[in-house]
Amino acid sequence: MTFTERRSIDAPGFSHGKLPIPAASRIGPFIASGNIFGYDFEAGAHPDDAEAQVSLMFAHMQRIVEAAGATLGDILKVTVYIREDSVRAAVDGCWVKLFPDAASRPARQAIATPQMPLNRLVACDVLAIASDGTRT
Repeated sequence: MTFTERRSIDAPGFSHGKLPIPAASRIGPFIASGNIFGYDFEAGAHPDDAEAQVSLMFAHMQRIVEAAGATLGDILKVTVYIREDSVRAAVDGCWVKLFPDAASRPARQAIATPQMPLNRLVACDVLAIASDGTRT
């Protein structure tokens, strides 16, 4: 198997601010994201409710994966970090909308992380393998 050089992936509408961290990185067909969170960049704040944060987080995730040249169908695994258990219902609701086919969903793991930054209720990272013909 031959891979091209690693490249940083940035996505419109998402940023790690002044940190020198891309939204994701890609080597060959492999895509791994950094921390993706439900921040409203237009408003400059995290929404107060979990459902809004989860919805934004998954929208950012989709834009990042697409900026890397992949699709939601190329996602292999999503790790979700939640501040508290009550956020799981919002994650599950958005998850089913994003991946409606129960026979074709990515693996998912949720990790309780009560030490998240102020006002952040949820975050995730993603691993995808692009099916755009780069596998050699």
